[in-house]
Amino acid sequence: MIHIVKPGETLSIISANYRVSLRRLYAANPGVGHLQVGQHIQIPGLPEPSTIPYSIQISVGKRRLTLFNNGRLVKIFPIAVGKMLTQTPSGDYVIVNRQYNPGGPFGVLWMSLSKQGYGIHGTNDPSSIGKAVSHGCVRMYNRDVMQLAEMVPNGTRVMIRP
Repeated sequence: MIHIVKPGETLSIISANYRVSLRRLYAANPGVGHLQVGQHIQIPGLPEPSTIPYSIQISVGKRRLTLFNNGRLVKIFPIAVGKMLTQTPSGDYVIVNRQYNPGGPFGVLWMSLSKQGYGIHGTNDPSSIGKAVSHGCVRMYNRDVMQLAEMVPNGTRVMIRP
C-alpha cells in the first residue's frame, strides 16, 4: 500500500499509525530521509485499497456505518461515536489489523484504523449504540462487527465524515 505524506507527519508517526515497525518502513523505502508533504511511502504488509472492492463510509452525525461493494450499497449498520471531548476523527483511513476478543469495552472484535488509538469495534454495552459516548472509536453491536469483519479485509478504505 502507498501512503501519501501529510503535513506534520514523520516516519515515526506513520509507523505508529499503520502498526509497522520503523525497521520495516525503512526496508520498504530504501534511501528515505527527510519526508516531504505529498511524498509516497510504501506500507509493507497491506494491499493497495484500490484492489479491494469494499469500502466503508461512516457518518458521525447520522451515527451509521455504510458498507459498499464496488460502489453499491451492501448494508447500513447503527454505530456509536465519540463524545464531544473525544470526537471521532474525520478523514480517510484504512483497516490495518484486527484482534478477536480484545476484552474490556471492545466487545468481540477490534479493527485498528490507520490513525493510532482509533478503531471500529464491538461493545460490552449495547445500549450505547446510536449515541455519542466513545473516546473517538466507532462502536458496533458485536454481531454487526463480526458480520462486517467477515466481509472486509485489512486494507479496506474507511471514510469518516462529520
